[in-house]
Amino acid sequence: MKILQYIPSIGKAGGGVSAYLQLLSHDLGKLSNLHVVCHQYKDELQLENCTIHYIERSISHFFTIKRQFYKILDDIKPDIIHVNGCWNPQCSWIIFWAKKAGYPVVLSPHGMLEPWDIKKNYWTKKLPALILYQKRSVQISDAIVATAETEKNNLLALGYNNNVHIIPNGIITDNIKCKKSWNEKKQILFLALYRKNKGIDILLQAISKIKNQLQGWTINIAGIEADYTIKDLQKMALQLNISNLVNITGPLFGEDKWNAYRNADVFILPTLNENFGIVIAESYLCGTPVITTKGAPWKLIEDYQCGWWIDRTLDNLIKAILDFIATGPDERMKMGLTGAQLVKDNFSSHVIAQRMLDLYKSITK
Repeated sequence: MKILQYIPSIGKAGGGVSAYLQLLSHDLGKLSNLHVVCHQYKDELQLENCTIHYIERSISHFFTIKRQFYKILDDIKPDIIHVNGCWNPQCSWIIFWAKKAGYPVVLSPHGMLEPWDIKKNYWTKKLPALILYQKRSVQISDAIVATAETEKNNLLALGYNNNVHIIPNGIITDNIKCKKSWNEKKQILFLALYRKNKGIDILLQAISKIKNQLQGWTINIAGIEADYTIKDLQKMALQLNISNLVNITGPLFGEDKWNAYRNADVFILPTLNENFGIVIAESYLCGTPVITTKGAPWKLIEDYQCGWWIDRTLDNLIKAILDFIATGPDERMKMGLTGAQLVKDNFSSHVIAQRMLDLYKSITK
């Protein structure tokens, strides 16, 4: 089967969407003839088992982008086209052009049609985009992919397209090494884009409330600058009088990232909303227990009893951190290894790639 995936960027700064396609291509490319169309940026992720086609990225070059895309369609003649992302005009253009050329289209919003995202800059950006192109591109897509039940329900509530399928994000489980020791290192890790919805502020507030109990601990705040810069977070820590406990590391990639997970005693993501939360899966594969909030669709943490899945309040977060600190190495090992099995059972990239391929086949048959 020939599959064409469109994504605006596979750059490292693209965050979760770029990482998603990197993971999906690893196994989907083994099951199909996979092509990826994107715009070229610096510091790109390496995608395996696919052919990458670059097209002009500036929206001022509308006709050039259109010509280049149709040329790729003529050369490849894919069976199906899968578009990743919303709000970027090019995502909708690809859908319009593909449908006009007679190709079936799958759209993955990646959480970009969640209520909180639509409300962000609603009057100045989102409403004009909805009127001009975004609503229509969702309506004419043959299927929409949500990563969790909550995202599916929110997509259905929009009323634009009722053909919504749940396929979680996958993660490559084969080559990730689990930690070998759960002896306490007094390390807490947060790793995500520095966005307001990720909950860095509430985490730092929680740390400030129990700083006496956390003396000797280091809270590593890793990620790429977005709503917050490194200086913003350093200032926040200073104002809360916890600069001695907090280390704002900036982005971590490759082995630096995996070592950060393995060296952490616990991973914390007090997110307001998450369409998947791949960092949670990554932490568990490294054997590190997780504290996260119900903004992340990870009820399985409760089902497997391998961490904390809490309502997002300051008091709940404080209690979860203190409860974790009270655990010993054996209990932490049990949670970490159980969490790793949770991820392998439910989110292995092998399983997710096959589910995606099955969806494509159901649309094209």
